[in-house]
Amino acid sequence: METQPVKRRISVIGIGAGNPEYMTVQAINALNRAQVVFLPNKGADKAGLLHLRHEICDRYMDGEACRFVEFDIPERSKAGAYKTDVKEWRAKVRQIYERLLRDELAEDDVGAFLVWGDPSLYDGTLGILDRIHATGAFDLNVDVIPGISSVSALAARHKVALNRIGESLTIMTGRQLAAGFPDTGGNVVVMLDTQKGLQEIDGDIHIRWGAYVGSPDEILVEGKLRDVRDEIERLREVSRETHGWVMDTYVLSPDGGSTGD
Repeated sequence: METQPVKRRISVIGIGAGNPEYMTVQAINALNRAQVVFLPNKGADKAGLLHLRHEICDRYMDGEACRFVEFDIPERSKAGAYKTDVKEWRAKVRQIYERLLRDELAEDDVGAFLVWGDPSLYDGTLGILDRIHATGAFDLNVDVIPGISSVSALAARHKVALNRIGESLTIMTGRQLAAGFPDTGGNVVVMLDTQKGLQEIDGDIHIRWGAYVGSPDEILVEGKLRDVRDEIERLREVSRETHGWVMDTYVLSPDGGSTGD
């Protein structure tokens, strides 16, 4: 007898970049339609991320019918090649998601994953759910709710437009930046800079940097890179020691800070 796929309904909800007020009306409505909310726990060092998700639910959910399921996220290995490490890590997370969908969510219920920032920008949730669906073991009905990313929040806090007329806007990681500044002519947004990509680039570049953007712990720095590079690195270290984690984003302008033309 052929086994039928497990049918599940999922909302992947972008919750914004650290400020509960970044929750959109659409996100709030989707959250209130959920019967089960899955909350990732990344350990004691990043307990603030779990706390924020609980704070958002407490603030915006109307009733008490929803059930919260916390689950541990394994730490990604950094011993091998980056893409290999990420692939292996996602496979472990996929197994966790499969268990959650099978054991913690009924067919008639809606489950919700709360994604930091926006689900479409440097987040693996959608890819993992796609892989689960592709196995044929699950029939997933996935609804995606966009969120205010750290990129949008950073531009707003620095009061600038990201693009310039007729030029490209490049979004990349710190790992990619460390390999060389892109020759596109336009502004460059850098996320996930765990490799200290700022150390290798031209000090004449103008930077608009932010950490914990929109939150009470927000830090903003702007200036010529040569003038503020050391201060940014100092703030990163202090923030990591204080909070156990640091999430920063920055915009690089190659011609001295112009963003609108």
